[in-house]
Amino acid sequence: MDAGPMGEDGTMPDDYVIQTTVALEGDGTDIAQARHLAAGFLGRVQAEHGLPVSQRAMDLTQLVVSELVTNARKYAPGPALLDLRITGGTVEISVWDSDPVLPVARAADAGRVGQHGLEIVMAVAQGFAAQREPVGKRITARLALADDPDGAITGRPPL
Repeated sequence: MDAGPMGEDGTMPDDYVIQTTVALEGDGTDIAQARHLAAGFLGRVQAEHGLPVSQRAMDLTQLVVSELVTNARKYAPGPALLDLRITGGTVEISVWDSDPVLPVARAADAGRVGQHGLEIVMAVAQGFAAQREPVGKRITARLALADDPDGAITGRPPL
């Protein structure tokens, strides 16, 4: 990762991108490997580029990575790709898999055990997109790297 220009607000300009991509082969270690990759990536972003990464952003990034990679492993045969990208003050988490069927969040059901991953991702993400690719699909979630100094989650109004 190359050091890039910093804006006055301590974030990278929107047109400067820091990115890493890894192929996940489908063995039982993919989910843990993906979480560790995400934590290491954000740690390097903070150390090498001086970007603020809150503990909340670190934790939520690992949660979202875990949920998206779990879904790719569960519902799509074959390999998957995890792409982590920093743009401006956000981290974009994208997971590609070979199944073209787009996920659908289920209606809330307190009695349902499991199958809440997509709901969780959509609840914590600032942005969410699911799109078909020429082969398979790509699911992308975007999270703020830093929390607002006044306690609000950056990009969302206070509750």
